[in-house]
Amino acid sequence: MVRLALATLAVAAVAACATSKPTMPAVPQVDLPRFMGDWYVIAHIPSFPEREAYNAIESYRLDDEGKIRTTFQFRKGSFDAPLDTMEPVGTVEPGTGNAVWGMQFVWPIQAEYIIADLDPEYRWTLIGRSKRDYLWIMARTPTLPAADYDALVAKAKALGYDTSKLRKVPQQWPETGPDPRTR
Repeated sequence: MVRLALATLAVAAVAACATSKPTMPAVPQVDLPRFMGDWYVIAHIPSFPEREAYNAIESYRLDDEGKIRTTFQFRKGSFDAPLDTMEPVGTVEPGTGNAVWGMQFVWPIQAEYIIADLDPEYRWTLIGRSKRDYLWIMARTPTLPAADYDALVAKAKALGYDTSKLRKVPQQWPETGPDPRTR
């Protein structure tokens, strides 16, 4: 009986990790070294931990194994709140032009991460998921021109997102507390 239970758990864990082909279109190609670095979260349909994020920044770094070391830092609830940090690891899905990643917060589960739109100059990006549950509009600067923001919101809507759920992330720089990019 114990073996049957363990086998069932093992099969469930493998099934949870299985990746399927995304149903959201991704950009055809991402230059990973160029994509690395800091991205300010301008707006999002947030996951639970980031619902009250202020000064949110997602930073990417390629390691020697080709994995994407990610540091997501934000202040919860106000600009003066303590700094929160999450450090998931991204893995590029083969055959996707580097535009679809598995983002692992907890082993063995990888969350789908699709680069759905990307400025040719790598100034802004739109990240989504096939489930249309979470969305991130990010830029290299803490603000984004209104025309660019509006175009990204329109793109998200065209992809099937309920854009009424978008939350603009308050950004105020320089910070009065420690700069989250220096951790």
